[in-house]
Amino acid sequence: MQNFSKLFCGVFLLTGVATTARGQSLVSGFMAGKGHGSVVVSGTAERYTDVYLAPEKISGVPVFQEVRVNSLNLYGTYGLSDKIDAVISLPYIQSKGRAAEGVIDGLNSYYSTQGYTNVRQGLQDVTALLKFKSYTREIGSSILDLLGVVSFSTPVSDYQSNTGYGYIIAIGNRATKYTASGVAHLKTSSGVFATAQVGYSLRTGSVPDALVGEAKLGYAGPKIYLEGNASFQESNGGTDIAAQGFNGFFPSTRVNYLRLGASAYRPITNGFGLTLGANTYVAGRNIGKATGYSAGITYNF
Repeated sequence: MQNFSKLFCGVFLLTGVATTARGQSLVSGFMAGKGHGSVVVSGTAERYTDVYLAPEKISGVPVFQEVRVNSLNLYGTYGLSDKIDAVISLPYIQSKGRAAEGVIDGLNSYYSTQGYTNVRQGLQDVTALLKFKSYTREIGSSILDLLGVVSFSTPVSDYQSNTGYGYIIAIGNRATKYTASGVAHLKTSSGVFATAQVGYSLRTGSVPDALVGEAKLGYAGPKIYLEGNASFQESNGGTDIAAQGFNGFFPSTRVNYLRLGASAYRPITNGFGLTLGANTYVAGRNIGKATGYSAGITYNF
């Protein structure tokens, strides 16, 4: 079973990095083991031209015809013991909107005090979490683990997320988040595994709290790791873009989504490995219908 965790370290970031209204799970059912862990550098490119509003999807993005989000993420995990892992993640994000000719110049003139722009970039939010294995049971030749996770996320730069439609491409919502989750992880002797998690996230300011969850099904073998996943968010309250009561402050919107993804990892040599991933949003509310692709280099120790 130990080969599973070695293969897994560093894979699960590669279905997307957190952007304005999105959060990517940093949690797996595998434990690193005492004194072991991984460091990952990964890049992600996302693009969307359609937006899920309420009650339906529309073509085109408010102000911008297309939005592209590129990110570079540094991630690390370390086994404090065989039953406790520590994880930290920090992304650098560039968000760029493409508008019709003359739109940006016109908005620059109208919002002269804001310094209107179609590109926003910088370090986003640092996330730190602790994962605890609380229960283990053998079921035939399989093993069921139950885990608890607590996490903390907060901005590390002065990126802006103010009122105005131009901030639809802001790189974050400038909220501090506190999240607690429960995880069930079943791994078989053949290498097939299934993981399910659900949690609740408290956010500061006017950003709505949210129920979050994820399910994974995959294979962790001696020389390859493959995973398919589905994740969701259901906000508790908030406003809808362009609806009555919306004042142009995007962090206060009610963001729901269902996202599907897949990732793969293959070791190379001396602890190094390569990862690939893809994800797409198939349903949502107040969020771009984005599709993203990722690649990264991992070092496991």
